[in-house]
Parts: sequence; C-alpha cells; structure tokens
Amino acid sequence: MWKIWLLFDPRRTLVALFAFLFTLALLIHFILLSTDRYNWIEGSVAPSVTAEMSVLTA
Repeated sequence: MWKIWLLFDPRRTLVALFAFLFTLALLIHFILLSTDRYNWIEGSVAPSVTAEMSVLTA
C-alpha cells in the first residue's frame, strides 16, 4: 500500500480528493433543493396534521 504514494504526491492527491468531495456535496445539496419534498429552505407545502383530524362525539 505504501508504494502507491510513491506514484502520487500525497498533498495533491488529498487536495484533489477534498475538492471532488466538496463539489459532490454541493451537487447533491442543490439537487435536493430543487425538489419539492426535500427543499428545507422554502419548506414543504404538506397539509397540517390538524386539518386531517375529525371531532369525535361521545
């Protein structure tokens, strides 16, 4: 395993890895923000729980 670091510079490899992971995280978050279900900024438009409850008579 140690021989692989002789082929690649560890600093450049780690910087490239962190840049890729950061870009991937941004991409996933923007994809989730574009959906109605997972948009946590604007909130969901789901009906409230109290609107579905009915009054029970004794």
